Amino acid sequence: MSARPSTCWRSWASRSPSTRSARCRPSSITARTTRHPRAAPSRSGSACSKPGGPAAVSGWPPVRLSSGLVPAHQPQRPIGAHVPVAGGLAAGGLRYAEAVDAEAIQVFVSNPRGWALSAGDPQQDAALRDHVAQAGLKVFVHSPYLINLGSPGALTRKRSAQSLAHSLRRGREIGALGVVVHTGSAVTASREQGIRHVRECLLPLLDSLGDDGPDLLLEPMAGQGQMLCAVAADLEPYLAALEWHPRAGLCLDTCHAFAAGHDLTARGGVAALLGTLLEIADRGRTDGGASRLRLIHANDSKDGCGSRRDRHENIGAGQIGTGPFGALLRHPATRGVPFIVETPGPRDAVTADVAALKHLRAGRR
Repeated sequence: MSARPSTCWRSWASRSPSTRSARCRPSSITARTTRHPRAAPSRSGSACSKPGGPAAVSGWPPVRLSSGLVPAHQPQRPIGAHVPVAGGLAAGGLRYAEAVDAEAIQVFVSNPRGWALSAGDPQQDAALRDHVAQAGLKVFVHSPYLINLGSPGALTRKRSAQSLAHSLRRGREIGALGVVVHTGSAVTASREQGIRHVRECLLPLLDSLGDDGPDLLLEPMAGQGQMLCAVAADLEPYLAALEWHPRAGLCLDTCHAFAAGHDLTARGGVAALLGTLLEIADRGRTDGGASRLRLIHANDSKDGCGSRRDRHENIGAGQIGTGPFGALLRHPATRGVPFIVETPGPRDAVTADVAALKHLRAGRR
């Protein structure tokens, strides 16, 4: 299918809302019958800039943090971590982010291993939004792991669409730039059937995104089982099924790419992956707009290249090593792209991983 006109392509600062109806459409999405592309409207406001002062939240005074959460300047490649939110998005999440010196964060907004949809806490949401607006903190949401829009089971697809719609709504409420979702698996069905199910479920969600909402960031997997996207070439039929939708961005996970067969440790391996990835993903973009690559999950791998095993390791302690991360941080394609670590271990280990990436960003080894 052809790409939508480039007038629909958008960067973080411009949006192109439209809607579509389909079988998997959650009840929370209002469908329209119009399907023609429209030029992206200019942003007049966002969830990060609503009127009103800082929200008072117990355990979270509205103070400026001393760490990288309030940088003197915005780094070209912000480095941060997935943060736990026990105690609240602001009271817990931002405190953890400060402790690990994060310049960007990723959070769950509901149980990552369940279908229950959390309503959230308006005070915590407001406090986080206020901090995002004041500090320029980059925030992302990771949707629940159970989501599988390529499933042959109608009930699983329905629950998946509802859960993803919830993550997108909560992402808008907290000022997130993007919501990450795994690209899914056909399970026992064919890849063609899986891709068709993804199209039926994802297009209504993509078309429903408002001007002040996050983008949807597709995360290819490690290639285990009947995964629909693993190596970069898998993105072509996947994005084609989504009509190269301008609100479909990408999240590159280094562990997944390595496990799927992209040898990041080979000479030129990082450049080869990024070249192939962006050649496919940015097809149809003729207006100089933003690349689809919006986020990098920086994770080392416990297992070797092509293992198809998704087991994260701390930076430099796995089979990838530090060199490829340095190459990623130097590559022109990652300019402006946040890096988030999802590595194992206690907070001290995460702090060390964030620091290691910052050293590599500075050109140190």
